[in-house]
Amino acid sequence: MLRYTKKSSLYALALRKNMTKEERHLWFDFLKGYKIKFYNQRAIGQYIVDFYCAKAKLVIELDGGGHYESEQWQYDIERTTFLEEQNLKVLRFTNTDIQQNFYGVCTTIDNVVKERLQTSPSSANS
Repeated sequence: MLRYTKKSSLYALALRKNMTKEERHLWFDFLKGYKIKFYNQRAIGQYIVDFYCAKAKLVIELDGGGHYESEQWQYDIERTTFLEEQNLKVLRFTNTDIQQNFYGVCTTIDNVVKERLQTSPSSANS
């Protein structure tokens, strides 16, 4: 079980209510109805991930323009390292990916979920 802090859990709740346009698009038009359960704005440790699938041990992050600034870029590296240490795979997409190649993003996510479920011995127990 992945741990989280009460502070991060409360922050995640606020983020769920204020998703970006691209997050709403991916959530409502693909992930919410996906055959394997995804969560949006999920607390993992001290971090909030955009989307999380426990069964596939998969995190999906959508990056807006601010993610290319030096400070945010470094934070994203630290965060990804932490998540990978929890045996999670992190997929990152840009807002532009969502806007211009939504089908491709969805196909990539679907392929990675299927691959992770086939190769993860613990997925049968989730």
